[in-house]
Amino acid sequence: MEKLDVKDRKILYHLDLDSRQSFAQIGKKVGLPKDVVTYRVKKLQDKGVIKNFIPIINSSILGYSWYRFYFTFQYTSPEIIEEIVNYFINVKYTHSVILLKGQYDLLINTHAKNANKAYNVWENILSKYRDYFAQQVFSVVYKSYGYRYSFLLEGINEIRPKNVRAQVCGSDTIVDIDDLDFQILKILHLNARSPTIEIAKKLHSTTNTVKNRIKKMIDIGVIKGFRINMDLSKIGYSMYKSDIILKDHNKINKIIDYIKDHPNLQGIIRSIGYVDLELVFYLTNSNKLHDIMKDISNKFPDTIKNYKYTDTIKVAKWSFFPED
Repeated sequence: MEKLDVKDRKILYHLDLDSRQSFAQIGKKVGLPKDVVTYRVKKLQDKGVIKNFIPIINSSILGYSWYRFYFTFQYTSPEIIEEIVNYFINVKYTHSVILLKGQYDLLINTHAKNANKAYNVWENILSKYRDYFAQQVFSVVYKSYGYRYSFLLEGINEIRPKNVRAQVCGSDTIVDIDDLDFQILKILHLNARSPTIEIAKKLHSTTNTVKNRIKKMIDIGVIKGFRINMDLSKIGYSMYKSDIILKDHNKINKIIDYIKDHPNLQGIIRSIGYVDLELVFYLTNSNKLHDIMKDISNKFPDTIKNYKYTDTIKVAKWSFFPED
């Protein structure tokens, strides 16, 4: 496990707030020269703590819905599981592929513009691997909010800012973007720190055009920010998800309002056809999740009927970029 000092944690936090900002800008915020920030970021990349730099793309505003598949394995071997995971990594329609421990073994999140396409995805999955699934659960994500790595500032003697969230699914409006916008997103999703001059050169455009197009996509809500994708296991954390069924559904918004500033919060998800509320956290162990759920239950007695949880073994794919 990698030990992070205060400066590394601050650098990671500020990169996660905006991974396109310059190292000189980050240096001013953390009290280090640009060259030192550059060295530390490179070291964090070499150690695998920083996997890549990613844009947060709200695919729902482009007309995509999130369709989600949970699977429990049967009759498998490590080789078969690897084959299944690699298949989902390589197909265009998946935006996350996550191996789990708990009530399910595998989670697949997909983009699709309509139910027909989603059903085709479902049929294709079952035709290839149905014999290896003891259980499969399907749901549609209604709204999803992602939160920054605020836990990185825990224990640091300074005022912790409120959690920064971005809505990544569940837009009420749909906007159109042209092919140039889409190609810019395609490059950014591979490396959110790609300089505008390099993007312009690849797309035979101008720097000002690319800069204006990125700004436009931010303004209309297509791009919700720029983050880092971290391997949490490298620093002793894992992603835990609590799937909650409520006894009193009317309290759902109060629970969300109560938990939204928790420093370890990663996501809040509301879905159709699954559970009432899903809360995702970055934590060092499952006991901390149970402590959080106990705190919520004490705050809102007789509100939670039950909950189950999953722990993340490995995030095999994580991308907000929608590919048809």
